[in-house]
Amino acid sequence: MAISYNKRTCDCGTLRAADVGKKEVILAGWVNNYRDHGENLVFIDLRDRGGLTQCRFNVDTDPEATKIARTLRKEDVVAVRGEVISRGENVNPKLPTGEIELSVHEVNILSKSLTPPFEVADHVEANEDLRLKYRFLDMRRRPMQQALITRHKILQSFRGFYYREGFLEIETPILTKSTPEGARDYLVPSRVFPGQFYALPQSPQLFKQLCMIGGLDRYMQIARCFRDEDLRADRQPEFTQVDLEMAFVDVDNILDVVERSLAHVWREVAGVEVPVPFRRMPYDDAMRDYGSDKPDVRYEMKLLDVTEVAGRSEFKIFREAVEKGQMVKAICLPGGAEMPRKETDGLTAEIQGIGAGGLPLCKVMAGADGKPELQTGIAKFFTGQTVGQLIEATGAKIGDLLCFAVGRFADVCKHLNWLRTTLAERRNMIPKDRWEFLWIVDMPFFEWDDQANHWSFLHHPFTMPHTEDLDKLDSDPGAVRAKSYDSVLNGVELGSGSVRIHDMDLQKRMFKLLGISEEEAHRKFEHLLTALQYGAPPHGGLALGLDRIAMLLSGADSIRDVTAFPKTQKAFCPLTECPGEVDPKQLDELGIDLAPAVKAKRAGKA
Repeated sequence: MAISYNKRTCDCGTLRAADVGKKEVILAGWVNNYRDHGENLVFIDLRDRGGLTQCRFNVDTDPEATKIARTLRKEDVVAVRGEVISRGENVNPKLPTGEIELSVHEVNILSKSLTPPFEVADHVEANEDLRLKYRFLDMRRRPMQQALITRHKILQSFRGFYYREGFLEIETPILTKSTPEGARDYLVPSRVFPGQFYALPQSPQLFKQLCMIGGLDRYMQIARCFRDEDLRADRQPEFTQVDLEMAFVDVDNILDVVERSLAHVWREVAGVEVPVPFRRMPYDDAMRDYGSDKPDVRYEMKLLDVTEVAGRSEFKIFREAVEKGQMVKAICLPGGAEMPRKETDGLTAEIQGIGAGGLPLCKVMAGADGKPELQTGIAKFFTGQTVGQLIEATGAKIGDLLCFAVGRFADVCKHLNWLRTTLAERRNMIPKDRWEFLWIVDMPFFEWDDQANHWSFLHHPFTMPHTEDLDKLDSDPGAVRAKSYDSVLNGVELGSGSVRIHDMDLQKRMFKLLGISEEEAHRKFEHLLTALQYGAPPHGGLALGLDRIAMLLSGADSIRDVTAFPKTQKAFCPLTECPGEVDPKQLDELGIDLAPAVKAKRAGKA
């Protein structure tokens, strides 16, 4: 009788030295490796999610099993029955099961495998597109499985925490109404209502606010969200949020529960104690000191304002910029004076690639008198007192490198933030195994939209302004701060949220400032505006990006490595080959007529 694979006694990572002598052990899994040791012995390493066990086949004791074993190859699926024996002096210290092996008496081939297009191993040379096309093979690799296991643990940890904090897990619709939330919607045509469309939610924003107005007090959801936007390493067209909302709260209440939930997850999943409360950094300070609203504060190298002394230098580019009201900032790279010309020239070319005019720099070296002086680059343009003033303004020491950016504030921030991050990564300045959480708070409510010629929102139009800034709404909108906040870890934005507007009159006032007419507001947000008229409590919330959290805790480079079935950077799935064409009959049922150019392209494919 064939081995009953559904009678497995344990997984392939369970057996230890204490199990030696067990007579009836049944394992099932994939052949990870195959070794034929001549006439008498065959070894296979059997693998499943639990781990790996070496299986021994001996012609002298089990000739039939050994005969079958010689037909096995990598990724064949088998069940084996045998006795646990010691490996004696042949212990494999790299394996948890390395002290034992299974002496196989019976083997049952459950499924044969073709030769895989790439090796199922911890480290593979295959490119990402090939791995995604054969994702079911990629998922057999230990790093991929460990990443998904970590993601599972994170989910369970968040759920357990918020359950104990009194939150209700509530599902919100996937088919909903298209509303402006900062990115393009994925649209779904309606067959029942021809010419009309559902939208896949960019977030459950309005629904979770309705839950608060509905008196549910504390909501959370592991929410699937969709955005039709250009992708990168930390973005996917569909992603997962740990979404929450609370009633009768202000900023402090929300930040407190979220940071405690993150500390709980890091304790349970990573075994790391994260101190709370987290550091809070005003948005203006983050942009001034780091040029980024998600700064990595594990290392220093802040952006230093040297506009005043630069304007007194003989460097024409600096002087003309300062005369125009622009600014000059610098970063000081400790020990950077050792950097060769080839490397600084390479940095110059790279920073020009992101829009900078160049990379002015100079080195701080010891002069003949042993005192610091400026050398190379633009050093010659600083003379007399400006040399000492620049060194004092930057805190530079002998052996340091000063790098500059000049122009508008936004451009200087962009260029020096790139340079700061690049230098830290390449010169190994970033401490390993260090978690630096912080909150970015007091963000601007508005930014001016030159194309639309009106103010636009930085977060979303339902965000509450700071109470003390309400009198600036008409006179100085650019100075109004929002009760919004971002959770940042090691230079990665984990999530964002805000306190919401719960007053109907204030909400209408904000719409007007944003150039949203009353007619448009009711067309797009009727359900929320109606609800606000029936007694809305003060409320607010936040959404954490589960994919990014899993990426960080797994040590992965991309959220694709912690997502079971991700899309490429072009939002294409090599596994299922979607998006794809559909039958013309389906389009007819939906009342959709493709554009002539699209029809011609499809005809060309045919």
